[in-house]
Amino acid sequence: MTPMTPSRPPASILIVDDDEAVTQTFARMLRMEGFAVRTALSAETGLTEAAENKPDAIILDLRMPLIDGLGFLKRLRASEGQQHRIPVAIVTGDYFLDDQLSAELRQLGAELKFKPLWLEDLVGLAHALLKVTH
Repeated sequence: MTPMTPSRPPASILIVDDDEAVTQTFARMLRMEGFAVRTALSAETGLTEAAENKPDAIILDLRMPLIDGLGFLKRLRASEGQQHRIPVAIVTGDYFLDDQLSAELRQLGAELKFKPLWLEDLVGLAHALLKVTH
């Protein structure tokens, strides 16, 4: 009989995107790969989710109404404190970002990826983000 080792809970990922179809597709693909996934359809809801559930990583849309991805990231970083920074990837279909925005996203510790993301791209991105924390 082999001794039972406690299994580690699945890594948790928060997806924040105002496009429900994208959000649900990403969530479904990541759940199939064994991740625990929560979703938010607005930056405000995403910030609440992040504060309450402390995800291991966040995949975030850049272009959203009211508060965009940059605004989300600034608020997230301001609320986290120095001891813990959740890895974040910004995903966008906007291929023409100005240099200042790209630099600001990098300074805030976000990885930048472009849509579309296929299954292997999304899973690879999730694993890359989680390497930072695990």
